[in-house]
Amino acid sequence: MSSSSAASATPASAPGDSAAPANPRSRVITASLVGTTIEFYDFYVYATAAVLVFPILFFPTGNETTSLLSSFAVFGAAMVARPIGAVIFGHFGDRFGRKATLVASLLTMGIATFLIGCLPTYNDIGWWAAFLLLLLRLFQGFALGGEWSGAALVATENAPKGKRAWYGTFPQLGAPIGFIIANTVFLVINFALPHPDGPAQRSEAFLTWGWRVPFLFSAVMVIIGLWVRLKLVESETFTKAEQTGAIRKFPLGEVIRSNWKNLILGTFIMLATYVLFYLMTSFTLSYGTKPTVEGAQKVADAAGTAFDPSTYVAGLGFGYTDFVIMQIIGVIFFGIFTLLSGPVADTIGRRKLLIWVTAAIGVFGLLFNVFLMPQLDPKFTGALVQAFLVFGFTLMGATFGPMGAVLPELFPTNVRYTGSAISYNVSSILGAALAPLVAVALWAAAGGQPWLVGLYLSGSAVLTLIALALSKETKDVDYDTNIGLGETGSL
Repeated sequence: MSSSSAASATPASAPGDSAAPANPRSRVITASLVGTTIEFYDFYVYATAAVLVFPILFFPTGNETTSLLSSFAVFGAAMVARPIGAVIFGHFGDRFGRKATLVASLLTMGIATFLIGCLPTYNDIGWWAAFLLLLLRLFQGFALGGEWSGAALVATENAPKGKRAWYGTFPQLGAPIGFIIANTVFLVINFALPHPDGPAQRSEAFLTWGWRVPFLFSAVMVIIGLWVRLKLVESETFTKAEQTGAIRKFPLGEVIRSNWKNLILGTFIMLATYVLFYLMTSFTLSYGTKPTVEGAQKVADAAGTAFDPSTYVAGLGFGYTDFVIMQIIGVIFFGIFTLLSGPVADTIGRRKLLIWVTAAIGVFGLLFNVFLMPQLDPKFTGALVQAFLVFGFTLMGATFGPMGAVLPELFPTNVRYTGSAISYNVSSILGAALAPLVAVALWAAAGGQPWLVGLYLSGSAVLTLIALALSKETKDVDYDTNIGLGETGSL
């Protein structure tokens, strides 16, 4: 449905009457939440497999660290594709409306994820398996490049006055919900399969076919998401921009020419959030489940293989199931504080809230060795790690929640999709694409200790604080007047 037909389908109100919203509140919340939940589910499924499965099945280099780095490199490659998706989906979203682009991004992500579940492995076709995995991963990133911004715009452009940050938290809530669903599916599959070598080890059945199920299951979730999104109509904000001649033929050129400063500020405002996000999910899973030196020595002795503890990069030695359950507990706080951050940002302002939270992230990064070093009592180690996950994911919710409003508010309506999508996704390269690779390298450089990884997080927080200091408060930006100028292109 085009935005023009959407507008004409909305009944006109009599003068003085309060017009009914084009999209009811329940539809706005559901469409923005369901879509991002599915998108993040697909992304987390890959992130989990990148740690547990792909180093073994797609990158058998003979060295555990090298295999893990190769897997994370393909994981990070999707971040490179995301700005491309942001430009393309942003172009069509700013020219023709938000609805069609949201449907297209969801379909692209769902098909790519389903096909990953069908891929042959290295043992079947050699390095072609890794190439096909990389190709599908790029399509995942391309799709996610257009998804988030469209969902954020559906939420914020349909929000009542004074509640834009609150509405903007609903697409953000898809991240913790998607994480919980994805990891719960992996846990159920792993638990249901036989473990002849003990419950802490990945079973042969899991490596043979069990890992494929979460990827294939995404098809069911995509159908649900499409059903919800196809019922949307365009927001009144976009329709007004269309009617007043503000739509541009080339939104990318306009946003670079007139809003380049906000593009840069938005990118770095999001940086610490991205680094924290991927350290709390991917790196902690790798570090938490990697065997300790003692554990690796026992495995080597049992297998009758040589083991050199001086070159081994140790982890905490938690079983996969135990650690993922600990992560899920932390992610519950992620969800709670994502929702709580919206009303706070609507009350005191986005900038003030983010400055305080980002400063706390910087301090948190300096405490990695306090929480993540193994202790003499394993129970004490577990308690410290659980506290670390709760604190980290709480900060994640408090910083991630307001982003659904902050980045769109930096740009006028006629380039809002393109501008917010580019800032969000270029930040994904600087933060998310590099974070797993940098973290593993720093972890190895510090001899298995995580303090350099924490210092890396603190450095990203400093850059975000500088961007926030240079930016302005956006709480009172009026979407009705901030539509941008220009001539309507021929559509």
